[in-house]
Amino acid sequence: MNETKKLRMTKTGSSLDCFEFSPIWFFEFVSDFEFKPRLGQRQNPQQRGPLQYFNSLLTGSAPEACAGGLDVERSPMIRRAIYPGSFDPVTNGHLDVIDRARKLFDEVIVAVAHNDQKHPLFTLEERLAFLQGTIGKLANVEIATLDGLLVDFAVAREAVAVIRGLRAISDFEFEFQMALMNRKLEARVETIFLMPKEEYTYLSSRIVKEIARLGGNVAEFLPTQVAAALRAKLGR
Repeated sequence: MNETKKLRMTKTGSSLDCFEFSPIWFFEFVSDFEFKPRLGQRQNPQQRGPLQYFNSLLTGSAPEACAGGLDVERSPMIRRAIYPGSFDPVTNGHLDVIDRARKLFDEVIVAVAHNDQKHPLFTLEERLAFLQGTIGKLANVEIATLDGLLVDFAVAREAVAVIRGLRAISDFEFEFQMALMNRKLEARVETIFLMPKEEYTYLSSRIVKEIARLGGNVAEFLPTQVAAALRAKLGR
């Protein structure tokens, strides 16, 4: 039975039925251009995917579209995430998490925490320079300084998520507690946990610094320029 469905768009309290189409995909709008496709049968002659098909309807390039397309003001939403940390120094594990995060979000802000209580080995300026030298050229990654509450920073930068790396089960209790507290302070900001590659699950800045202090080789754990700076800082 060849059944047709209507594409109904609801925006600012009003709805608009503009056309009917055979491919049985129904898009339910929840806000400005955020929709959830529900799969029925897709039999459009061009064999387009649902998102491409819907876009052609909006622009008027599909024969099923209204003349001139739909007169809709589009406001695309940028999915922005914050990846906070002290990065003292940045390790290959950090870089792996950043690479994973930037594939999931439109923009990732790597926020370097200014926390004197941790007594960092490298100054804030040095840590920012290390990140600039390793990820500074990535198109959708920004490097910034974090001073104050993380959730306040996230809201100010209109971020929807905070990225945290989980290396082992020992990380989980602390990260879980922090995620719940951040949710309590600001419910609009979610926490996303990402796991690095297996070879980085044991890696941390603290362990790397301890190995370097004892004369061990840390070249495989750090970017080249960071490893050299760490040796110089420790007089090795």
